[in-house]
Amino acid sequence: MVALVPLAWLSGLIVYANHDGRWGRLPWWMPGDWIDLHGTLGVLLWPLALLFVLYALTLGRHRLRQPANAAALIGLVLAVGSGKGMNEEWLREGALDHTLYSLHFTAWLLIGGAVLWHLQAILRRGGPALALSMFQLQVRSNDHPAHWPSLVGRWFRRSA
Repeated sequence: MVALVPLAWLSGLIVYANHDGRWGRLPWWMPGDWIDLHGTLGVLLWPLALLFVLYALTLGRHRLRQPANAAALIGLVLAVGSGKGMNEEWLREGALDHTLYSLHFTAWLLIGGAVLWHLQAILRRGGPALALSMFQLQVRSNDHPAHWPSLVGRWFRRSA
């Protein structure tokens, strides 16, 4: 899901730029049949989104108290739900007045806003160092779960 959501979001941006563009065209126009790619990503995202929603409403319910998490979940549900009901020919024919299309576009905005909200929270809590550490893929020797209690204790002692 980590890769599918950004790919679906970006392909949606390209679809919007190629077929809608009511708010202006993007300077980098990419020709091609992006609607089919975007739809394929949505089909792949559907079962993962269902599992994520089930998790969020059960074990992850406490995380929905954070508005950015709730916005991301609402955006995901709106995107997948409205995308399933859309007809891909609407955009090709220029029929942009369907309610499902408006909901799908709103979901696109919500997901983009939720990502920006998360980035702002990361930068507020840990600054650029925390943000950059999320992109490090190497595993350090003390990253094993057996070491976590001592690492947390050391962090609390430093914070006090």
